[in-house]
Amino acid sequence: MKASELFVKCLENEGVETIFGIPGEENIDVMDALLDSSIKFVTVRHEQGAAFMADVYGRLTGKAGVCLGTLGPGATNLVTGFADANMDRAPIIGIAGQGATTRMHKESHQILDLVNLFEPISKYSTEIIHADIIPEVVRKAFKDAQAEKPGGAFISFPENIAGEQLAEVSFPLRVQAPVAPEPPEEKVQQAAELISKAQYPIIMAGNGVIRGSASDELVKFAEKLNIPVATTFMAKGAIPFSHDLSLGTVGLQAHDYVACGFDRADVIICVGFDMVEYHPQSWHQNKDKKIIHIDQSYAEVDEHYILELGVIGDIADSLVQIGEVTTPNSNAYSDELRKVIVDELTAMANDESFPMKPQRILCDVREALDNQDILISDVGAHKMWIARMYQAEAPNTCIISNGFASMGIGLPGAMAAKMVCPEQTVMTINGDAGFMMNSQEIETALRHNIAMIIMIWNDSKYGLIKWHQDRHFGRDSNIDFNNPDFVKYAESFGAKGYRVNAANELLPTIKQAIEDNTVVVIDVPVDYSENVKLTEKLGNLVCPI
Repeated sequence: MKASELFVKCLENEGVETIFGIPGEENIDVMDALLDSSIKFVTVRHEQGAAFMADVYGRLTGKAGVCLGTLGPGATNLVTGFADANMDRAPIIGIAGQGATTRMHKESHQILDLVNLFEPISKYSTEIIHADIIPEVVRKAFKDAQAEKPGGAFISFPENIAGEQLAEVSFPLRVQAPVAPEPPEEKVQQAAELISKAQYPIIMAGNGVIRGSASDELVKFAEKLNIPVATTFMAKGAIPFSHDLSLGTVGLQAHDYVACGFDRADVIICVGFDMVEYHPQSWHQNKDKKIIHIDQSYAEVDEHYILELGVIGDIADSLVQIGEVTTPNSNAYSDELRKVIVDELTAMANDESFPMKPQRILCDVREALDNQDILISDVGAHKMWIARMYQAEAPNTCIISNGFASMGIGLPGAMAAKMVCPEQTVMTINGDAGFMMNSQEIETALRHNIAMIIMIWNDSKYGLIKWHQDRHFGRDSNIDFNNPDFVKYAESFGAKGYRVNAANELLPTIKQAIEDNTVVVIDVPVDYSENVKLTEKLGNLVCPI
């Protein structure tokens, strides 16, 4: 058996079904071994797309997504998507071919120190220096990547090691994973006492709730104790927005309505909170609240996140046990706040102006998609509107990158989502800039018969940067560009393309795109003057409670 064949068997042993990547000279032995494997290889058009696909695959499944490149530029092209997964707490395995070990000690064509390149953006980064260690390396990579908090593991595989014949037969190691510990009873009792005494408690649910499959327990906990819930961008849907205790999404830097709940709160219950999403300084500036941290991992150190109490253990079990011994809250202080939030989200549902307002676009998207359908947001000004206004009703139905927050994730992420959830409609909303960063993957989607809807908010600008420039300086700098004809561009790949020319055309166009059941691009001119209006509105916001 060749080392590359053992490597592929180890991947099969980990349950890998799909690898996203590009073949190269230095990974040819692995590519050849995959021909005799059950693993499907998805050949992409750029390694960044492969890494983003693995990123979203890992986030939706909880199993490490796998991406593959060759040495040098192939490996560096993986970096952005890999880093995004690592910082967004999505399990991912990055694999790169490497030059022979006999030339790694000197200046040599396309040779980079890949282990040290990936080390700062991964939980584990290593090189296979001998064929005998392959089972250990692969098992450790997957164990580390999938352990809470999940992230990235990188493997460099030199070409001469991959091509070696093994001296003796070797086998993959047994897959094992730790079970999340039970929360300590003493901490459960202390949390119950704190919450029972609180007058205005509020819950901030983070992405850890979804990773820990604890959304049902979160809702029951909130209902039993009558405590309102706000979610971070990446935890949208952890509680249905339609629920009476949902305050929507927290995370904008501006002081939004949901922030009023945090202003009023005396106890903030952070459940599965990833600090990388929303810095505590933004919601705990005065350091005068009591914070309860409920998570599988201990709290990050931050002067604005000093805990009154930490409950470390399985999140679902922690919520159940705390809920059983806590006195429900008798205040209904959040009712008026929720009414204001709901009213605002629907206020422009019938706005007929064109180019279209972000609010109207998202109302139409919400009406067109079922509650279990998936919306993938790319990064840009539209992301802020989606985070604030899109009403997610179930976990993992609105995917937003908010740790690393890299442009270009939308289109390849939608491909991965459709592969994981083939029965659900998948849409990605992109700015015109972010769309062009990985638009070449339209060909990959068509080649693999992956149906998805790609909506482009078109303003021929880096809209989010203009928003910040205007706010800080009252003028913008170098944010304009020209776009292709997106309809013709889509058709050149063999996809379908539609351009919206009036507000009342969008909803029927989305419905038609769903029926088309192929790759569809929808070009929507957007009125981003609403960005400045929102900034001004939030700057003058008066809390209703």
